[in-house]
Amino acid sequence: MVYSSLLFIYGFLPVSLILYYITPKKFREMMLLFLSAAFCCMISLYFLIFIAVFAAVNYIFMHLISRSRRNEKLSAVPLAVGIIIDLVAVFAFRTEFFTWLHRMIRAPEGFYPVGISFFALGAVGTLIDVYKGRIKADRNMVRFALYIMFFPRLLMGPLLRYRVFTNILSNRSESLSEMGVGMTIFVKGLAKKVIAADNLYMLYTAARSGDVSEISAVTAWLGAVAYILCLYFELSGFADMGTGTAYLFGLKFPQSFNYPLFSIRLKYFAARWQSQVTQWLRRYITKPIYGVCSKRLLREIVFIMGWGLFGFWYTVDLGGTVWGILIGTAVIIESRLLKKKIMNFTGMIYTFFTVVILGVFLSGDSLGGSVRYLFAMVGGNGILADADGFYLVKTYIVLLLVTMYASTDLFRNLMTRTGRNKVKAAVMAVSPVLVLAVLILCTAVISYSGSSDMLLMKL
Repeated sequence: MVYSSLLFIYGFLPVSLILYYITPKKFREMMLLFLSAAFCCMISLYFLIFIAVFAAVNYIFMHLISRSRRNEKLSAVPLAVGIIIDLVAVFAFRTEFFTWLHRMIRAPEGFYPVGISFFALGAVGTLIDVYKGRIKADRNMVRFALYIMFFPRLLMGPLLRYRVFTNILSNRSESLSEMGVGMTIFVKGLAKKVIAADNLYMLYTAARSGDVSEISAVTAWLGAVAYILCLYFELSGFADMGTGTAYLFGLKFPQSFNYPLFSIRLKYFAARWQSQVTQWLRRYITKPIYGVCSKRLLREIVFIMGWGLFGFWYTVDLGGTVWGILIGTAVIIESRLLKKKIMNFTGMIYTFFTVVILGVFLSGDSLGGSVRYLFAMVGGNGILADADGFYLVKTYIVLLLVTMYASTDLFRNLMTRTGRNKVKAAVMAVSPVLVLAVLILCTAVISYSGSSDMLLMKL
């Protein structure tokens, strides 16, 4: 079950809200844990068992680290063992090198612990924070288990530190106005997934269906643009749906994407794309290394390697790692060459095309395949355009233009800068009607297609 399924929208979510709000306030955290366990169980009973064991193991190691903190060498042992267990759990299900482990634990064929890349990083960060003395080991097992398996952040984050999560949990704001905000964010994310990402995926698969050595440059560019837009709307759509769901329960989660694709500089793209993950990498990996690197060149190499890890986290293969390294390198080159301020429009264009071109390495099945696809994009196959390319342009040009505009913050800035209160009041007045209309439209699309569970990436 995913957030964009009718079962979740019209079944699980409303029932969960009723159960939550009829529960006395002092038991509501326990109710959230129960609802999260039910959500995991609806994915599969095996997944519920897996994530419950994962939470219990990390809870134990968190307290082992805390109790041995007086002896730094001694406390490093449970820290290392806990991190190794968490990382092995990630690699066991995201690579083919651990098929023996699948057989040993008798995992069902095709079983995948949804969101493992997020809750594993969260667990590792918590163990490190306890080791460093930044936080105390929480005795509240319910809160810790909720941190690992809270269903609104299970699929696509956001990746929050334990202290941030508990602060949000302790300062819940449960009101009708917050529920209205949450529903708006949820429907916005649903539209991103159902209307934008699913249709962009059709364009992407159509463009990539032919032999890479025979496709035209136009078709190759369409496939590359469709992929990066589809990835953005899928990831940000699920993140928005999760954030909106959390708002319905009174929890104000931060946004993960802040209109990154058309940023005026690559460094802003790097800061706005899945920002909690990049902040995690900075806090636990690159920043500690910066402390022992005094030279600028060494720090830049560490920055690039950090982005390489980010790309590896996405795909757990060489292509994703190369994508991350190239993004990091491009940011460093930009910082050295672009000393002067450039025009915003020019910056948006070069940022978008750089992201699209480098995204080929993220989408490719192999490094060699990605290089051949880039060769096709520059006309290396000797075919600049063909009938297939023109057909795809004619069919999907409106979708591409609309989604490209929707991936910018132009409308938001327009509403922010306008000084006319009447305009803002009019927009606020029609917002509930628009939200309801979009929800009905998304429901119709899901009902017609049968499902909306397409995922470019399993994280």
